[in-house]
Amino acid sequence: MPLPIALFWERKDVPGAEHAMLDVDRYVQGTILAAAPVPYSCRYEVQTGPDGATSRLDARAEGAGWARTVRLELAAGRWRVTASEQGDLDAALVANGHARAGQPGCEDPDLLYGAFDADLGGSPLFNTLPIRRLGLLRADAGVSHRLSVAWVLVPSLEVVQADQIYTSLGDRRIRFASETFSADLTCDDDGFVEDYPGLARRIRFAA
Repeated sequence: MPLPIALFWERKDVPGAEHAMLDVDRYVQGTILAAAPVPYSCRYEVQTGPDGATSRLDARAEGAGWARTVRLELAAGRWRVTASEQGDLDAALVANGHARAGQPGCEDPDLLYGAFDADLGGSPLFNTLPIRRLGLLRADAGVSHRLSVAWVLVPSLEVVQADQIYTSLGDRRIRFASETFSADLTCDDDGFVEDYPGLARRIRFAA
């Protein structure tokens, strides 16, 4: 069935883009393209539960000579993580002057216990999901939520636990912060990220 909403972002950090299509707060499918650290594409599908929390994430990243997949499924507060790998991403990374990648997936999914959101690296769409779930655009300035998330690194598709803080700043601005990073995101009236400083900006096309 065709999805009713399409969003497109242009990357600021590296040559690349993201295209996402979604049925609001239920299902999302999208593609990330990036030229670094190696040229790759990453296709993903996300399903959310009635509360807006992520219930399943499927991602497939691939480039010249390699491909990786990961699936995260949340049930009764615990994540099940399955992953696969073909080819040699490490060889491509080393050839481009980068360190080797972690393995896809997560060795101990119990470390993700308490996470109700998944975050795919380099994707502003995945910031939109908790912003909408938490109703942050309607919150008073200064209201903060600290989240534990299952963070999927791209292009390795390694899954790690991460703590993130979302703070309402008012005027459709949300401060996103982790232990070592922060950025003030600008959203539209529906909570979709319009501008992510240093990462991406949304491109609008005439209907």
